[in-house]
Amino acid sequence: MHSVDVLCVGQACYDLVFTVNQVPQIDTKIVATDLINCGGGPAANAACAVTKLGCTAAFAGYLGTDAYGQQHAQEFVEAGVNTSLLQRDVMPTPISVVLVQADGSRALINYTGNTPYLSPENINFSHIRPKVILLDGHQPNLSANLLAYAKKHAIPTVLDAGSLHIGTSYLMDKVDYLVASEKFALQCASNLQLALAKLARLVPTVVITLGNQGLIWQRGLEQGNYAAFKVLVVDTNGAGDAFHAGFVVALAQQKSWNEILTFASATGALCCTKLGARLALPTEAEQQNFLATNT
Repeated sequence: MHSVDVLCVGQACYDLVFTVNQVPQIDTKIVATDLINCGGGPAANAACAVTKLGCTAAFAGYLGTDAYGQQHAQEFVEAGVNTSLLQRDVMPTPISVVLVQADGSRALINYTGNTPYLSPENINFSHIRPKVILLDGHQPNLSANLLAYAKKHAIPTVLDAGSLHIGTSYLMDKVDYLVASEKFALQCASNLQLALAKLARLVPTVVITLGNQGLIWQRGLEQGNYAAFKVLVVDTNGAGDAFHAGFVVALAQQKSWNEILTFASATGALCCTKLGARLALPTEAEQQNFLATNT
């Protein structure tokens, strides 16, 4: 039995991050001023972020045996992520092309090809005992057995709901914490307050992140908001993944509710200060220094 602080379940891909002056229009050609290659994917980034924050993490998901998969698997090893639940096969590793503009805004193209979802029989979770489970919805077929496992062992579950799709739709009313993007919220209701109220009827705790506008939340009948930290934004890619990592780390450490929101918000903000989602994830020392001077 392996004990870890956080088990991250979902997508691993490979990111090609181009810095551009503007996003290209139809029938135009642009020249990138920089390029970063690194692993990506919400759950995969979160797993690496958890270890950089000084905790232990395992990742459950898929990588191909192609060059992109090999490079990403090596990054997991270098980051100290437990990969005993990582599945490898000949189907391609998903790829994301990210275009980052000078103001930090981004455009993203994701390609998964015909790579299938993993089936429940692909992974046996019985030898991993996490303090918290983070799901990004990109491996929905693994979810039923894993949620039953979590309930049996009283393990808190968190959903990273970036957008409304088959996986997040299935999981959104089955987890303990729904941490959703503004995009997801507005896919569920016509405005944020309606979305918060609607989601809070489904899940014990809801957080809706709003980028530089901070976040809003509801726990039972209690509601609130939290302002974003002010930082110089270089690249917003990965900020949501970092926020979720900070959230689950603080949850695993049994911090208070306000401390959880502070820790998660700081992690997300710090990720915006560097280029490239994976490379911008803050270390434990960077997090501590930032919180010491900003709280």
